[in-house]
Amino acid sequence: MRANWDLVLEKILSHGNYDELSVLFHLLLTEEERSAIAGRLKVFQLLLDGEMSQRQIAAEYEVSIATITRCSNYLKNMAPSHREKIQQLIKEC
Repeated sequence: MRANWDLVLEKILSHGNYDELSVLFHLLLTEEERSAIAGRLKVFQLLLDGEMSQRQIAAEYEVSIATITRCSNYLKNMAPSHREKIQQLIKEC
């Protein structure tokens, strides 16, 4: 069986409220996977904010340097327009 990411995204989009999405993600992802996604999102937010060093992020948020480096490299290699779009999508509330 080959997984189709587009079908996953469509399923996520079809559930518009918090409770339904929470149930869906608890079904699809382990606690460790949900934690990893939350950590990666926080790393991207902090890197885009630019006020903390990678070492500070690792120490304060208990995220591995490897994860921070991957996120940092991804941001460095994307087009500025894509980076701006990402920044708008994941900005902190």
